Amino acid sequence: MTPDVAWARSGAACAVRGVVLQRVLGPLMDAYTSPTVLGVEHLGRLDVPVLFVANHSSHMDTPAILRALPGAWGRHTAVAAAADYFYAKRRLALLVALLFNTVAVERKGAEADATARLDRLIADRWNLVIFAEGTRSRDGTVGGLHSGAAVLAAQHGLAIVPVYVAGTHQAMPVGRRWMRRGPGRRRVAIEIRFGAPIRPREDEHRTDVMDRVRTFFAESGAVTTLDKRIVARRRRASPSGAQREP
Repeated sequence: MTPDVAWARSGAACAVRGVVLQRVLGPLMDAYTSPTVLGVEHLGRLDVPVLFVANHSSHMDTPAILRALPGAWGRHTAVAAAADYFYAKRRLALLVALLFNTVAVERKGAEADATARLDRLIADRWNLVIFAEGTRSRDGTVGGLHSGAAVLAAQHGLAIVPVYVAGTHQAMPVGRRWMRRGPGRRRVAIEIRFGAPIRPREDEHRTDVMDRVRTFFAESGAVTTLDKRIVARRRRASPSGAQREP
């Protein structure tokens, strides 16, 4: 099991993280992007902790979400991060833990250990950001959603707050080491949209809960796996097998 960098949730580390996000990394991001935050009002009547379940297409997604969270929400939110990617090297693990308050989650195997670690964070009333696709999208569309967030929400009686992040794929897609501007050297417009809380209903299957998250993404403007299946089905049903969408 990958060791937890627990000191990243200390008061001193939280203070350092706030300064870096708002005064260092934030201005750097603003030099390349123009952010818009919507739906923060949905957090007003919620009790902590909650699960922020987001789409994922760029390394920019994490700081964009953390910056968008108001006040105490941002200071008391941890981010589930792939242990095999971010925790394979000690220096990288320490850096992302300090900057983004990450907690290592095993993508392959060790499921019980990973769940126990998240259970402890929830018991300590930490909010969690979970990227339900499990990896970054290569084309900016939303892939299949894993159901782990729905299981956690049902087990602990938590609300899921869906978060749709748009524009970060254009600013920093997979394979790019730094941000870029848009055409004409203009800043890339990005949007962080918080949705109304989703609470698993009694006897509701976890995949149905995640389908409600996927619906929020689609209604926010995302192209999702369901959209792509519909396109493929229409093409197969057409006489030529290659019908184009309007």
